[in-house]
Amino acid sequence: MIIKGIGRRDFFRAAAALGAGAGVAGLTTACGGDGGGAPATTTSSGVSTFAGVLQPNQGDRPGDHYLPSSPDDVRWGYVPSVHADPVMRMQSEQTVTIDTVSHEGILEDQGRDPVEFFGRYDVAQGDVLEDAIAIAAGYDRTERDFDSDGPHIVTGPIHVDGAEPGDVLKIESLSVVPRVPYGVVSNRHARGALALTSDGEAPEGISLEEVMPPVETDGRPTGNPEDYGNVSTFTPIDGSDGVMTYGDNARVRFPLQPFMGMMGVAFADDTDLTADSLHSVPPTIGGGNIDIRLLGEGSTFYLPVFAPGALFYVGDPHMAQGDGEVALTAMEGSVRSTFRLTVCKPGSGDAPSVAYTYPFAEDAERWIPIGLSDPDGSIGGQDTSLGVAMRRAVVNALDFLEQDRGMDRATAYAYLSAAADFSVSQVVDRTVGVHGQIYKAHFED
Repeated sequence: MIIKGIGRRDFFRAAAALGAGAGVAGLTTACGGDGGGAPATTTSSGVSTFAGVLQPNQGDRPGDHYLPSSPDDVRWGYVPSVHADPVMRMQSEQTVTIDTVSHEGILEDQGRDPVEFFGRYDVAQGDVLEDAIAIAAGYDRTERDFDSDGPHIVTGPIHVDGAEPGDVLKIESLSVVPRVPYGVVSNRHARGALALTSDGEAPEGISLEEVMPPVETDGRPTGNPEDYGNVSTFTPIDGSDGVMTYGDNARVRFPLQPFMGMMGVAFADDTDLTADSLHSVPPTIGGGNIDIRLLGEGSTFYLPVFAPGALFYVGDPHMAQGDGEVALTAMEGSVRSTFRLTVCKPGSGDAPSVAYTYPFAEDAERWIPIGLSDPDGSIGGQDTSLGVAMRRAVVNALDFLEQDRGMDRATAYAYLSAAADFSVSQVVDRTVGVHGQIYKAHFED
């Protein structure tokens, strides 16, 4: 009623001004006691340590621009097309701080009420993000269909002045800070590495008894997402670790490695907001749900441009992820990210040559060639062959070493076999991915 009375944007701004409340019960680090948006600190290893809830419009926002995730500035389950209207404009080489919102905790199978969902785990209402509450309650840009829509909250797009088709958008991740002291890892029926097939059979290589979640818990025939039997594992943050409890109060800890699972530019030429080509799950040549865990703070991601202004968008924030992302999601949790966006022109030498036709990345230690099984996304169906993704990653690595490092192709092929690593990025996004690691220290310049 309030949203309808004053409008969604004003409701969002009013809610953001209310501030955060008490910390999450039972955490040794929790919210630092202030709830007022203290920034995360960084350990000597570069891993973010949670230090305070970052509500929208609060705390450190170091970019030249700031973009919150209001219901008017996000798309739920779909990415922008080349015809999308930008929500912000900025100049090349400027920086932007974006408050991203995780879909976990607000989805229909979780009740679409983050206060109630996280309250089950003793999260105080003040430690639930106001933008997550506003999106769950007020998003109506498209009609939601849990069974067919993507899950992701996609923020943007941003128009970068001077970007034209044929250019590259260089995306530097300057900081990636957890906004809340918790995340969620979810496994859903018919999703993940061990999922039941669409015809009700076990996938090749495993038996029905090995399907996850177990077949007997599949409640999808009810038509009510809350009865589907999906499994969401609440994962609090303790210092710089995620913590899961199992058995008789045993715990497993793993380090946080925050990154954006989704960074992309407009790729598909479609005007229907819910076209298959715009579905948020499969990554494309325009990036999107690429899910490469190396693309955190200090990394650089290069994407070919297909629309004037590039139309950059983000989503799917992760606290931590293992290569493969086998259960379906990573440790999903809202983060505040700051990016520098730079337009690279052909022939300038400002971007790897491969990046003008295919996603490519690097960090201080390595170059990261990428391969996708079906780089057109949902257009014409999906190909989930890891073999295809692997071969494309190797070809892109060879092209980089030959064109940018001056290696003859035979030597480059031999070097990749002797010293480079190739990892499965993810196997859960319809289009699967493989990324390589070519180590910069190997090269004597």
